[in-house]
Amino acid sequence: MKYNNLGKTPIQVSSIGFGCMSLKQDDKATEQLLHAALDGGINFFDTADLYDKGQNEQIVGKAFRQKRKDVAIATKVGNQWKADGTGWDWNPRKAYILQAAEASLQRLQTDYIDLYQLHGGTIEDNIDETIEAFELLKQQGKIREYGISSIRPNVVREYVAKSHIASVMMQYSLLDRRPEETALPLLAGNNIGILARGSIAQGLLSGKPAKPYLNYSADEVTKAAVVTRHLSLAERTATQTALLYVLQQPAVTAAIVGMRTAAQLSDVLQTIAAPALTPAEIGALQHALPPNTYEQHR
Repeated sequence: MKYNNLGKTPIQVSSIGFGCMSLKQDDKATEQLLHAALDGGINFFDTADLYDKGQNEQIVGKAFRQKRKDVAIATKVGNQWKADGTGWDWNPRKAYILQAAEASLQRLQTDYIDLYQLHGGTIEDNIDETIEAFELLKQQGKIREYGISSIRPNVVREYVAKSHIASVMMQYSLLDRRPEETALPLLAGNNIGILARGSIAQGLLSGKPAKPYLNYSADEVTKAAVVTRHLSLAERTATQTALLYVLQQPAVTAAIVGMRTAAQLSDVLQTIAAPALTPAEIGALQHALPPNTYEQHR
């Protein structure tokens, strides 16, 4: 496994992180899967208080309560469940973030969170107030670092300018090259870690039937999937090819991948040992479709 510093921080995270949102059951098999990921070299586990109304954090906390020093745990805040449980409201206010952090610490059975992330964000938010909350939590030792999870360039620019964020999580794949336009250069230039999610594009790049995705038609998605499969052959799987496209982008710190089975975990772990994509292969992938760009929140 390859490990990278999370932005300018001393936190070392595996280049493949485990996206825990896909974990639905709190049982022995789930705990074994998380432990197998750790044994395979993954030390970075990402969850959120939103997932399963906090139960996802409980699963992660239970699995690693005896191995806390071996893992870097990331969670998220900002989506407040309604009292009746029918949905959630966006709440980036300082008071709520401080309150939610305490609840996440309890569910995770830990006294600190390695990376606390704002789970969204709009340009209309009181960003200064949100930053105050994260900075206070950091001063109190309840979080080591903080970041945001956002695909909005205008929001990302504000946090780069105003805060000490360690990272930005954003969707990035061969079928979503929007970050390549301005976000990746901006964050790399400021030494802010990029956590790529959705790198297999809901499985569309790893064998699932084609369907429309973002601004691409099902036929266009098929074209990208065909090239991905063509470059896989015997040396690497389609999943590995899709992940390597993201991981070989110098600006990317880690790809956060959701895995539900031991077979999926094995496939993803073997990405590290798979042959690197050549410049010609990267070019072939990029020429499969014209790149998309952000149309909103620019």
